[in-house]
Amino acid sequence: MRTHSSTGNSSTITGFILLGFPCPREEQILLFVLFFIVYLLILMGNASIICAVYCDQRLHTPMYFLLANFSFLEIWYVTSTVPNMLANFLSDTKVISFSGCFLQFYFFFSLGSTECLFLAVMAFDRYLAICRPLHYPTLMTGHLCNTLVISCWVLGFLWFPVPIVIISQMSFCGSRIIDHFLCDPGPLLALACSRAPLMEVFWAIITSLILFTPFLFIMGSYILVLRAVFRVPSRDGQKKAFSTCGSHLTVVSLFYGSVMIMYLSPTSEHEAGMQKLVTLFYSVGTPLLNPVIYSLRNKDMKHAMQKILQT
Repeated sequence: MRTHSSTGNSSTITGFILLGFPCPREEQILLFVLFFIVYLLILMGNASIICAVYCDQRLHTPMYFLLANFSFLEIWYVTSTVPNMLANFLSDTKVISFSGCFLQFYFFFSLGSTECLFLAVMAFDRYLAICRPLHYPTLMTGHLCNTLVISCWVLGFLWFPVPIVIISQMSFCGSRIIDHFLCDPGPLLALACSRAPLMEVFWAIITSLILFTPFLFIMGSYILVLRAVFRVPSRDGQKKAFSTCGSHLTVVSLFYGSVMIMYLSPTSEHEAGMQKLVTLFYSVGTPLLNPVIYSLRNKDMKHAMQKILQT
């Protein structure tokens, strides 16, 4: 990696400067406390789902197995950004090393890609359960579940290494200040000594593919699910079918809605403040809300959660 400084002062910097949320020291401390509490709530909420699925025999089904894995993913997804953000609040220099920056870049986008794939697999599970109920136990076997989960993790982590390595080999000039709370491709490419239009196009293509392919699969699955549900003669049957999909659809809407705002339009069109808020919503807000959504809208999960709290 090659870096160039435009001033003598910045020659001592050993990495990038993540501005985060610039404000007075007292407000930085308040933000630290707030995000520390939010981080603990995310860890406890998602860990409680994992414990509930593990401890309650009634939740040993493909749907809850996928949900437990999704919660495990959410814990690591938020851990790829929040601990560094917390350290940044207390730091005077706010410097992140080059290797630390690109490691965060890799893990944040790899875990985000894995989340997109998991949401598609969970939609596939709901499709089989509602549209093929008689064949569901023989189709969605434990072996298939394990294969789908492993495939999500492997593909998610193999999607971005090549472009991230290429970006890491670029030359960076100027102050090396990133007006964000994480290492994001937009601000990083803006710091390059010369524009890299091919890389920008390549990044847009691979990002769109990992976003759109699972999203279209999810939409296709739910179109078939809706068609099957409206054929159910009883209102109770329709209500039960909708209740099994409601939580997943809510999570899909929250995650994809905010992600698409960020990455399907040019980064330069967004103000830095808006970038941070939208990124904060899908990287911290959705992992915080997921346990609430799944526990409030699901009687079995709510019952299992209550059992854990009582023990």
